[in-house]
Formats: sequence, C-alpha cells, structure tokens
Amino acid sequence: MHRLEALCLTVLATAALALAAGCGEGGAAAGATVTVYAAAPLCKQAARGDGRAGDLVVDVVCLPPVEQGGRADLAAAGAGARRATEDATAVAYLEAPGPAAPFSQSIVEAANIAWLKTNSGAAAIRRLRSALEGDGSSPRQAVLDEIG
Repeated sequence: MHRLEALCLTVLATAALALAAGCGEGGAAAGATVTVYAAAPLCKQAARGDGRAGDLVVDVVCLPPVEQGGRADLAAAGAGARRATEDATAVAYLEAPGPAAPFSQSIVEAANIAWLKTNSGAAAIRRLRSALEGDGSSPRQAVLDEIG
C-alpha cells in the first residue's frame, strides 16, 4: 500500500507543478494559446486580425457590457474581472474608460494581469502582440513589463 500512496503523491505533485507552470506563470510552448479579455466596447476591434503573436495564438474573450446610461453595474464588472483572474492563460484585460474601469482594475492588477484602459481595442492588441513577440519565457510577465 505504501508504494501506491507514494505513486499517488508523485502523480499529484506532478499535476500541481504542471498547473503552476501554466501560461500565466511559466514558459509557453509554441502554438500555445494566450487570452486577452476585452470590455464590450473594445471587443470588435480587438478581435480583428490573425490572432497570432509570434508562436502564440491570441484569443480575445469578449465581455458583456457593464455600463448603461453612464452607470456602472459593478457586479457585472467584477464578474468579468474575476473571470480573467481565474484563467491561467490570461495575459491582459482591456477596459474602456468609464465608471467601471477603476473597479475592474483593482481586481485584475491584484492577480498580476496587465490592465489597460484604452479607447482602441485595435491599438491595444498591437501593443500586446509586440510584447508577446519579445519574450517567450513568460507571456503574462512580458505583457506586464511592456504595458502593465
């Protein structure tokens, strides 16, 4: 029974190391996918293009609108920000200027994900791609260094 327990512990430790070395914290293999979360007003522009940065695939996740009539739905803003923080492949969060921006910023930055307030999803994606093409060891850190 001791061998079985040791084998189980080894398997669990290996799985934990593999998860810890995910795209956000460790290196990314060629062809790996990184994720950019984009607020609703920025999503259409951010999602255009070929979806690649060097050897990486860039996936843009469009978040639902969080503002209506100049008022922010903080619950929706928090849900979008937390969704990004729970994604090991997340490298950036694009937010449009508005009343919800400071709320999502604190959540996203606490998870060491680059947060970018911008009026142009296309310009933000160009900056992100440039950052991702520079340093292959940690996509999340490369984006943080360049933008965050």
